[in-house]
Amino acid sequence: MTEEPCQCADCQRFYKEHDRLIREFPTFKQQQELNWASIQSFRTLCSKVSNELQGQLSERESNEDMSLVEKHISDTEISEVLDELESVNAYLYSIEALMERILDTKISNNIESKFKEIADELAPDPLNMDRLILNRLFHQAPDSPDKKNIN
Repeated sequence: MTEEPCQCADCQRFYKEHDRLIREFPTFKQQQELNWASIQSFRTLCSKVSNELQGQLSERESNEDMSLVEKHISDTEISEVLDELESVNAYLYSIEALMERILDTKISNNIESKFKEIADELAPDPLNMDRLILNRLFHQAPDSPDKKNIN
């Protein structure tokens, strides 16, 4: 018996993004570059937020007369987040080290074409005319799972 994929909104959003990334970046090299860029952008953003929060915390320590209205983020919350972001950055550095090994892998053009072929099977274009026709036919079928028999 095959296990059905989860239908919750978060999982559906993940599946949609997963398929989009396969469709838009169907080669080994494109996946390498995409993942490298993703890790780098995540590290950049986390580092920038950490620096901003560090500065905000330092500024607060030097300005004790700041009103409560100006403190919409508590010092405790900032400190906790800084600890978490430090851990995230350490994990991202570890992933980066592993990715460097993946980036060393080179694939021939013959194999790249196989990646494209498999990508089309894994994540077919949802706007492909054949797929739209099949979806329409499926949803018109009287025994389809989304049709409720009301007796």
